[in-house]
Amino acid sequence: MRALAAGRWNLSVGLTGLTLFMVYGFVLIYMRDFAPDHEQWAADYGNGTHFEARLAHVHGALFSLLNVLMGMVLSHLKVADKQRAWIGGLTLAGLLMPLGIVAEFTLGAPPVLVLVGAVCIMVAFGWASVAALHRGGNT
Repeated sequence: MRALAAGRWNLSVGLTGLTLFMVYGFVLIYMRDFAPDHEQWAADYGNGTHFEARLAHVHGALFSLLNVLMGMVLSHLKVADKQRAWIGGLTLAGLLMPLGIVAEFTLGAPPVLVLVGAVCIMVAFGWASVAALHRGGNT
């Protein structure tokens, strides 16, 4: 609980997510420019699975970066450890959104993970903003 409250998990998962979603981005570039059937892949780039793959890549990188940011914020936020842990956990759960997008187009999963992830990260950032306004941070 201490590591989660301090934001270390957010930093670690965020940096790992950035790494993985960068690799995923490089795979998308390979598929568009260098794969044996890259002409067809590029022609379909804005449709269906290709659009969803790009959407997952962008949101994965963004939400990973938001976890890094929240990890740094949590270490300075003057709130109880339990409250920091909830904010950090909800921010981590936000990564369900890009993972849910991937699950949709690879496994045909319903979009429930996308919605859960979106709500979690919005609640986390809203909660942190209110906590920062009312209790402030370290100076």
